[in-house]
Amino acid sequence: MPPNASPFATSFAASEKTADKTLDRDAFHKALLAKGDYYHLHHPYQVDMAQGRSTPEQIRGWVANRFYYQINIPLKDAALLANCPDASARRRWIQRLLDHDGHADDGGGIEAWLTLGEAVGLSREELWSQEHVLPGVRFAVDAYVNFVRRADWREGAISSLTELFAPQAHQSRLDTWPTHYPWIDATGYAYFRKRLGEARRDVDHGLELALDLCTTPATQQRALDILQFKLDVLWSMLDAMTLAYQLDRAPYHTVTDERVYHRGLS
Repeated sequence: MPPNASPFATSFAASEKTADKTLDRDAFHKALLAKGDYYHLHHPYQVDMAQGRSTPEQIRGWVANRFYYQINIPLKDAALLANCPDASARRRWIQRLLDHDGHADDGGGIEAWLTLGEAVGLSREELWSQEHVLPGVRFAVDAYVNFVRRADWREGAISSLTELFAPQAHQSRLDTWPTHYPWIDATGYAYFRKRLGEARRDVDHGLELALDLCTTPATQQRALDILQFKLDVLWSMLDAMTLAYQLDRAPYHTVTDERVYHRGLS
């Protein structure tokens, strides 16, 4: 890489051959929104949960595996902050880390997810032990965190743009779960209500960055590729859960009923 070259600009150059014209701001915004067709809200596992077809085991499996994603979000955001030389951007982005880890009188998103876990019948100890986390989920989440650690901070920011579609998912759960799953303690829904406002605020910041930065065919295509990568991460997590909890094909199911999966390597 030439001295003083931007890693952001250099990595974007790899996409130069895949696009031939720059979209105007509105058209690029629409192209980002069109990626919502691939959001994990449309995965059959999520559809089943929304339509009341999921068993308690399937709900608990989703909550336990998604917890691994939740506890890695602050690590992802801390990595992005470490890569970001722009103080003004850091001041805005750090709120995301606080949203999950908590601050002052706000227990944060991780605490709210632990409450959700208890509401569906999981103990805090089970969640923190990661004993239920499937290898496919772990690999997908780790790939996301490692991408942000290595990427230019602006690319890391763009990878968070799945938040464009998150409020719809949170609202869907608030609208459907109380009716379909009366056995779930209502205290567990605090996380989804909390994230409705936070996700919309985060979207404003992430979208502003993407629209301001991506003003060439190469950078726009790179942004769309990064967003698709994040969508792949979320979809792959549910593929792993489908095998384990819907098709009864958990890892090593032909060998053992034990959850022998590794729980992370130092």
